[in-house]
Amino acid sequence: MVFSLYSIKTQQMTHFKHAFWVFFLVFLFGCKKNTVNPTATSIYFPPKAGSWATANLDSLGWNKAALADLNGFLERGNTRAFLILKDGKIAHEIYFGKELRGDKPFGNTSLWYWASAAKTLTSTLIGIAQQEGMLKIEESSQKYLGKGWSSLSPEQEQKITIKNHLTMTTGLDDSNFDCTKPECLKYLAEPSTRWAYHNAPYTILDQILSSASRMSFDDFFNTRLQAPLGMSGIWSYAGYNHLYISDARSMARFGICILAKGKWQDKQIINEAYLAEMLATSQGINPSYGYLWWLNGKSKFMAPGSQMVFNTSLAPNAPTDAVCALGKNGQIIDVVPSQNLVVVRMGENPDPSNVPLVYHDELWEKINAVVKK
Repeated sequence: MVFSLYSIKTQQMTHFKHAFWVFFLVFLFGCKKNTVNPTATSIYFPPKAGSWATANLDSLGWNKAALADLNGFLERGNTRAFLILKDGKIAHEIYFGKELRGDKPFGNTSLWYWASAAKTLTSTLIGIAQQEGMLKIEESSQKYLGKGWSSLSPEQEQKITIKNHLTMTTGLDDSNFDCTKPECLKYLAEPSTRWAYHNAPYTILDQILSSASRMSFDDFFNTRLQAPLGMSGIWSYAGYNHLYISDARSMARFGICILAKGKWQDKQIINEAYLAEMLATSQGINPSYGYLWWLNGKSKFMAPGSQMVFNTSLAPNAPTDAVCALGKNGQIIDVVPSQNLVVVRMGENPDPSNVPLVYHDELWEKINAVVKK
């Protein structure tokens, strides 16, 4: 991709690519402008079984001639699954390559990992637990983890709230990126004074949720989110990481729920107030980050694995109100309220010499050629 699209000076861009490349080498599978506000057009909710309604591209006025270029870009970029939903209906769906294991062609029932795009499932579950009175995100996480979950003093530990875990502002030393053992969780800064993309405090939210709900994380997820939305997936434990694996349409179902202001059909899954907070700037250090969601359209952002600040939006080619679930190797759910769009991409690393957020922006260049009249 030509990085001038980001309008960043050459030297700054070099640092940007380097920071992302270093981060993603170690990143295991492991925008109230951005507040979701669908148009008056009703949103379609697919049934749990049976066919999924499709959108007519001619009626939408989309440029079907540009699909070939989009599909070629996706295939060259090691994509396995790609969907564009309009008003919840499938406008474009395509699959490439083979499944994770074996030689079976990848299709709409094939499973793939979400990587860190699944962080958004956890932030949604925390909101559900709060609306059910199980916890409050302003509370100290120590209340649910007990003293000594970190190597901090009890007084230092008491200052870290659940919200700090959700916003990547615990102040813990992020040099041990995944390790959740107390000896790995060391003091570096006061909570809420430093933003750093740190997997361990996020992972610990699983324990907080289990303690607050008195249910296993998996059972809480299944009863509150997966079953109501008709998603089909499993959580897998690997090292310190709790990974979600599903078909691409399950990704799309979750995207529809977010687009629909937290509703699924006539049921409010997650209340609108929390959802609005989740999808808005959560702190002043990195305005492009909500509660484990990435936000487009902001004036600057910080990259994972770096303390550098880049004076540009996350994906200049994408709509400014896009909210994004992003994971290693280009796992993507983009929700665009202004256009009633959900975009899903699953696959391998798009380009070993590139960085995923660059690919994300270039992908939107191709999408725009299709969806713009």
